[in-house]
This record gives sequence, structure tokens and C-alpha cells, in this order.
Amino acid sequence: MEGPEPQGVQEPVVTQDAFTRWVYGRPFFGGLWLTLGGAWILLTMKASVKVVLHVGMQGVAGYLLPTLMVLLGLLILFSPDQRLFYSITGVLISMGTWATSNLGGFMVGLLLGVVGSVLTFGWLPDQDPRVSRRERHEQAREAERPGTETEPGQPGPAAGTAQAGAVSGTAQAAQ
Repeated sequence: MEGPEPQGVQEPVVTQDAFTRWVYGRPFFGGLWLTLGGAWILLTMKASVKVVLHVGMQGVAGYLLPTLMVLLGLLILFSPDQRLFYSITGVLISMGTWATSNLGGFMVGLLLGVVGSVLTFGWLPDQDPRVSRRERHEQAREAERPGTETEPGQPGPAAGTAQAGAVSGTAQAAQ
């Protein structure tokens, strides 16, 4: 008979949902927002004449730019390897809808497109969590203390930084 499991210990998640893995493996929300921004602008192009402002060029460009926004958003979702090119192009096209498509879908579509493109541009796959400057400084202090050791196979807390050279130089000078 097994005893109760200790509190605070959770079983690791062995399998994840396939959709969850797909979402976290790409800049999902950036592509989604860019696509929604383009769709919003296309919908506002069909608004009644009393609502539409008709600013700038009319005709093909008014429908072309939001269509390209939708296309770029879908490309970001399904081909994230080229996300930097798609995001830069997406932000330029989103800004272009200000003059061609009812002030960028009354600013809503323009903002969705710009924010989605910026989210995509800033997304980095498989990035380690950032360590704050304070935590790095505390780790360097702990490394200076005698008797503190790191786990075997793990680099020191301040390895590869200017502080590591100062810490190791201080420790060597003290010996």
C-alpha cells in the first residue's frame, strides 16, 4: 500500500496536447492578431457609406493591404521560420492601411496588426529564462564564499562574465 504523496511534489507532464505544443512552438498570438487586424479592416471596408470615412486612395490598395495582412498572419502561424521578414512586412503594411483603408479600420485593425507584428518580431524559440542582475550578483557572491560548490557538470553561476574573472582573480589572489 502506497502512502500519500508528499505535498508540493507534482508528477511531470508526460504528454501535452498536440495543439498546445503547436501553439507554443511558434509566435501564435502575433500571427493571430495580425490576421485578425487584416480581417477587421476588410470588414470595415464593407461598412455603410455613412460610417466610412473614405480617406486616401480607394480601390485596389484598400483591399490589397488588409488581404496581405491576413496572408502574412497565416504565414506566421504556419511557417514561423521566416517570422522576421513576415513581421517587418506586416508592420509596414499595417501602417500603410492608415491611408488606404478607412484609417486602418478605424485604428482597431491597424493597432492589432502592429502589435501582432511586434509580438512576432520579439518571439524567440527555446529561450532560457532570463536571470536578473540582482540574482547574478547574488550568485557571484555565493561563489566567492568558501565551501560553496556547484553541481557537477554545471557551469559556475557567473561563468563567462566579467564578474567571473573578478571573482576567480580574487580567489586566486587570496590563496
